[in-house]
This record gives sequence, structure tokens and C-alpha cells, in this order.
Amino acid sequence: MKNSNKITRTQFLFRAVVFLLLLIFAIFIATPFMWMFSTTLRMPKTSFTLPPKIFPTEFNLSSYRTVFEKVDFLAFFVNSIKVAILVTGLQLIVCSMAAYAFARIEFPGKNVIFLCFLGAMMIPAQVTNIPQFIFMSKLRLINSHAALILPAMFSPLAIFLIRTYMSSIPRSLDEAAYIDGAGRFWTYVHVILPMSKPSLMVVGVLTFIGSWNDFYRPLIFINDTIKMTLPLGLTALRGMLGTGNQSSVLAGVVLSMIAPLLFYIFGQRYLIEGANMGGLKG
Repeated sequence: MKNSNKITRTQFLFRAVVFLLLLIFAIFIATPFMWMFSTTLRMPKTSFTLPPKIFPTEFNLSSYRTVFEKVDFLAFFVNSIKVAILVTGLQLIVCSMAAYAFARIEFPGKNVIFLCFLGAMMIPAQVTNIPQFIFMSKLRLINSHAALILPAMFSPLAIFLIRTYMSSIPRSLDEAAYIDGAGRFWTYVHVILPMSKPSLMVVGVLTFIGSWNDFYRPLIFINDTIKMTLPLGLTALRGMLGTGNQSSVLAGVVLSMIAPLLFYIFGQRYLIEGANMGGLKG
């Protein structure tokens, strides 16, 4: 009995130390966000007082009004939603079909082709932007959202993640579907795809957030202000040579975080499930 109490006490101390470390780490991560949010509630002249104030000391919403007055925030928001949703949806369709082929269909050269896909993951995105720009200009798609959407339909990482999950599904399910007269496409849509939901949600969340926060590609492909996405459009709040209202810039950043935050909260359970399943089956 004493030995049991000693083990319980040791476990309690271990959990307390782990909790304390996690709390310190959480505070360390949350402090910049708290400072950013509190700065948006202050007057611009008191935005960068020393020492910096982490918690709000006043509640002034003029910075948020300035965001809507200085830039067309709603247009930028709609553009970002449009691009992010279309990129996410098309990438899930294209990459899941490619992953299904690599995971469930035998064809000559499959392993070699898949290794080429894995090799593409090592190429920096900046290297491919030049040929993408030339290709989009040949198609006369520069300064359109199609130039942001079409190249992002394909992702080697997404194919790799979905293919890994699909490979863990028992092949007896495919055989049972074939015996019932189902074809490959029916099996893909009604059997394999529903069972791959965790991996699809992981890819969907990562793709949506990545597309939403993308600044580099819109900077290259988009010229008209009305077609800009949020990360690019909000740079107008900085003003000439960065002399703009910094509180308004941070207010725009806070507003732009709402959509990806909601999307992440919605898909958080699937992210954890996908990570756990990948760890168990990998």
C-alpha cells in the first residue's frame, strides 16, 4: 500500500512539473498575440510604450474603424475566402485521386513515379514561381485569381499524406466492392475516400491556412488592388515607407486571423486524429 502511494505521489509530481512547463510555454507563445491584440485597442500614440503593456489598458476601437476606412477590407476578405476555398477543394480532389492511384492501383513504374513526387517536395516554392509565371502569362491569366488557384491544385506533400493513410486501409474492402460489381471510381468515392477523412481534413486545414496566409504568390501574380488577397492588401495600411498607423496594421492582422482560426478550430479534432492514426499506422 505504501509503495502504491509512493508511485501515485511520484506521478502527481511528474504531472505537476509537466503542467507547469506547458503553462510557461503557453504563456511564452501567447504573449506576442496578447500584446498585438491589446495594441489594437490603444490610441496610436501609446501603441509602443516602454515597457510594453501586455494587457489592454483602454478600449479604443478607432484602429478597427481605420482598417475599413483606409482599405477595402471586405473585398480583400472575399478574395482570400474565394482563393483559399477553391485551392483547398481542388487540391483535395486532385491529390486524393493521385493518392488513390499510388496506394490502391498497380501499374508499371509506380514506385519510380512516386519517388519523383517525393523529390518534388525538396524543391523550394520560389524556384517554381518563375516557370509558373511564364506559363500563366502564356495562358493570359496574370492578374487573375486563376493564376493563384490553378498551380496550387497539386501538392506532393498532400499526395504523400493521403497516400500513406490510404495504404493502411485493408485491401479486402476493395475486393468486396469489386465482387459486388463496383468499379474503381465507385470504390474510390464510396469506400476509400470516406475512410480517409482524417487525412483529408489534415490536408484541408493545412492547405486552407497556407493559402490564406500566402503573400508571395499574390505579390507576383496580382496587380489590381481590387483583386488582392488580405495579406497583400493589408500592406496598404503600412503607408509610405512604413509610416502608417501601426495600431491599424495590427488591427487588420487580428481581423484576418478570424477565418483561419475558425477553420482550425473546426478541423482540430481531425488534425489530432490524423496525427495519432499516422503515428500508430506508420
